[in-house]
Amino acid sequence: MAKVAFLGMGVMGAPMAGHLVKAGHEVCVYNRTAAKAESWANVHGGEMAATPREAADGADIVMACVGNDDDLRGVCLGNDGAFAGMAEGALFVDHTTVSAEVTRELAAAAKALKINYVDAPVSGGQAGAENGQMVIMCGGKPEDYQRAEPVMAAFAKLSKHMGDVGAGQLTKMVNQICIAGLLQGLSEAMVFAQKAGLDGAAVVDVIQGGAAGSWQMVNRHKTMLAGEYNHGFAVDWMRKDLGICLAEAENIGAPLPGTALIDQYYKDVQAMGGGRWDTSSLMARLKKLAE
Repeated sequence: MAKVAFLGMGVMGAPMAGHLVKAGHEVCVYNRTAAKAESWANVHGGEMAATPREAADGADIVMACVGNDDDLRGVCLGNDGAFAGMAEGALFVDHTTVSAEVTRELAAAAKALKINYVDAPVSGGQAGAENGQMVIMCGGKPEDYQRAEPVMAAFAKLSKHMGDVGAGQLTKMVNQICIAGLLQGLSEAMVFAQKAGLDGAAVVDVIQGGAAGSWQMVNRHKTMLAGEYNHGFAVDWMRKDLGICLAEAENIGAPLPGTALIDQYYKDVQAMGGGRWDTSSLMARLKKLAE
């Protein structure tokens, strides 16, 4: 069992940290809004800290799941940052989806302090976090991954070492590119089925077992057909992630024309007031166009 600090008590971080307690780890949490950390501690019986540095003090492993590049820098760096409280040889594991650039920047800062670093973005959404069924894509030294893996197992159904620091974030970018394309295709298909007078649910029953099937089709078609978009990862966060993908694609010379177009479709959804709708709300945009 490990002594773990967990930074970020959002819809993903809070349940992930809860699974660590259930697995028998000693957990101290931090959140920018202290009330969330206090609520978590009351439910799970762990400890809370006033700063990332305080949470990290004495921890074997410090995990983070925050919002974006700047949020991650904020909990890592500075006098009250986690790095300032970590001992030499401790391990930092970042579950946030951020740019490969900030990952390499913070890994270098950690190395200078003799702190080990693994980037470990997750996929599976809020439901995956709550059910302990996350997929985790990791970058870092093999020995650091091997040290993190048995602790991450508390909330993972699969984790895999993808290469050096940054490889986890690059793999997560591939994941988001795939999801964007899948959801646009599924949205078009469901609107087409409705316009053609077909029973959308019956159509999915037929095609989901064939080459067109996907997790998104199986798990999202019913709510999409019902016009319900309050299930899972929000459009605002997807646009953040796609922005990371597009910036990295420009850096490495990888064309992403479809992804760039779908990012603009999500911008349209935001303009419709759907920033907090889930990513399947691309269908709402198409239905509006079809009116």
